[in-house]
Amino acid sequence: MMKKKGKVADQDISRLTDLGPSPTEEAICHTFDDYQCTGNIQVDFPKLCALLDFKKIPRVISKTLETEGEEQPEENVPRTTTVWSKPHLNVELENKNPLSAKSVKIMGWKVHGKIVQALNKILLHLSKLESLYFWQAGLTDEMVKSLSNTVSLGCSLRYVYLDANPLPNHSYYLLLSEDSVITRLFLRSNEIGDEGARLIGSALSTAKTSNKSLQFLNLAFNCIGDAGAAYLAQGLRLNRALLYLSLTNNRIGDSGAAQFSKVLREFPLTHEEVVERRKLLFQKEAEKMGLNFGADTDQPDEEQDGRSSVGKPDNKVTAKKKEMAKKEEKPEKGTVKKDNVKKGAQKNPKAPEKVPPAKGGKAAGKKKPAPPDTPEEKSFTELVESKVEIVNPLLDPHVQCKDGQVFLPGNTILMYLSLAGNAITEKSLPLFLTSLEQQTKEGLLRLLLNRNDFPHDCELYLKINKLLQNRNPFNKPKTEAAAEEESH
Repeated sequence: MMKKKGKVADQDISRLTDLGPSPTEEAICHTFDDYQCTGNIQVDFPKLCALLDFKKIPRVISKTLETEGEEQPEENVPRTTTVWSKPHLNVELENKNPLSAKSVKIMGWKVHGKIVQALNKILLHLSKLESLYFWQAGLTDEMVKSLSNTVSLGCSLRYVYLDANPLPNHSYYLLLSEDSVITRLFLRSNEIGDEGARLIGSALSTAKTSNKSLQFLNLAFNCIGDAGAAYLAQGLRLNRALLYLSLTNNRIGDSGAAQFSKVLREFPLTHEEVVERRKLLFQKEAEKMGLNFGADTDQPDEEQDGRSSVGKPDNKVTAKKKEMAKKEEKPEKGTVKKDNVKKGAQKNPKAPEKVPPAKGGKAAGKKKPAPPDTPEEKSFTELVESKVEIVNPLLDPHVQCKDGQVFLPGNTILMYLSLAGNAITEKSLPLFLTSLEQQTKEGLLRLLLNRNDFPHDCELYLKINKLLQNRNPFNKPKTEAAAEEESH
């Protein structure tokens, strides 16, 4: 019988070396903790499950990236019923080397805690792994918590798909800690409501913390209402990493939409944010002068031309301050210049330079990313190539003081926002139009508002689409069908 194209046959794998412990080593590995993973999932997974005394060990099916006709989940369809399939682990290999796993997929069967325990140990030894799928897998809060701990330990995992896994305690936010390396997170059809949105919004940013890795977040087909939308918008105030946010098919109305429109344009800082900004400015000034002392948060805040008088040095350090000021200020470690996000927008704000796709979908000198879910995501993935560093927005030099309040420029890093299929009316359109008009050099490239409670030929809606089409480097005209597909 001929082997299927791209499939690594069991007999081929058995001929390869370094597939597992030698007989001597195997005798030593009496416990789960003693076992040393090899990076070959077809060997490690069944052995670890056996050491955990798991009786019905799921089969591991390995295929190379060139395999055609690969099974795909119906991820865009909200689930009202659960139908479990026969347990098996799908492993996608970069090539026929069993150590080259690029993705691991569990689709439509309920996982056991011991399965996740075994996978968590294996993930740390998969040097090429990029994506992990748990689609309709019956995950629990404890399983997601253990997965978040594994990722924070240095796993190479970047793309995580947890669609159709409702969690009572909404523990998805644990994957968005400050030290998380996940860049793409899909949480569709998870019955996430306002409380889950609150946790996710806080993980995106607070006055003191901010996620600096996540670029794509898909929350489509959930139960997020106006309160949840407000929490997520709050998380976007000081987050300068997220580029793509989908809230398609939720329960957001005009009140929630208004919160998103506010964060896209200039907004006043809260007292907590002003205090944190004062601390950061003081510490930055101290570092420039080579001093080592803390910030006095009780000093009054005086904002002039984006600078603060907090932490003024005495005459003994004035000379040193002037000397340090002459040197070119270096970017702070782990921070990013927002001006570098879109190179095309710098040259000509009215007609951003189109970013051509690299041949074969791969940028020179960089790893090929996991295949995007939609053509729109592919375009934004290419545009993200110019994203290099992240600046703490509280240190933005364009901060202004007006009417006794400190105003921060709005979030212009977010490039894609989908609010399609919600309960937004024509009342919200002037707010979005005003925000978009204020974003002269950077900001949203796509704002999906189709399938809401206003006619598609509404004048303000058409004006918004025209404005975005002129600034979007991928401004090919979109048909209604294409817009519908992208909004998912």
